[in-house]
Amino acid sequence: MDIELVDVERAPLGLLRVTIDRPDGVRIEDCEQVSRQLSRVFEVENIDYKRLEVGSPGIDRPLKQVADFLRFNNERIEIRLREAVNNRKVYTGVLRVPASIMAGGAAPDSVFGLELESDARTSEVEVLNFTVDGIDRAKLDPVLDFKGKKR
Repeated sequence: MDIELVDVERAPLGLLRVTIDRPDGVRIEDCEQVSRQLSRVFEVENIDYKRLEVGSPGIDRPLKQVADFLRFNNERIEIRLREAVNNRKVYTGVLRVPASIMAGGAAPDSVFGLELESDARTSEVEVLNFTVDGIDRAKLDPVLDFKGKKR
């Protein structure tokens, strides 16, 4: 079906929330198709739930697997590190995947770069190196411009 499972969450009151994604974006038809398929499978497998909710991850999609970091190379992301660097755990910037990783594949201990937002006073670019194992959580962090002005 060319659909990726992003997350499964059991919520209160019997809600089972399934988050899916596709390379070209999730459509309502995709959610309907996955919901029908899962309903059948859950019935056969006797999975206990009261309500099934299937949806897209949204614009702030979580990055959970190494493949997510490869897919969203050169995109703006936010990461929360397990251990602080320079007394900070949360960083925002542009994800940079080294060419060697793009060509040869990546593992959870592969080193990625986060090009941090530069200070307006200096022109130097600071890069924070991290591994997928070293982060607590990560998500896309797009800049939304509702006014149509260029930055």
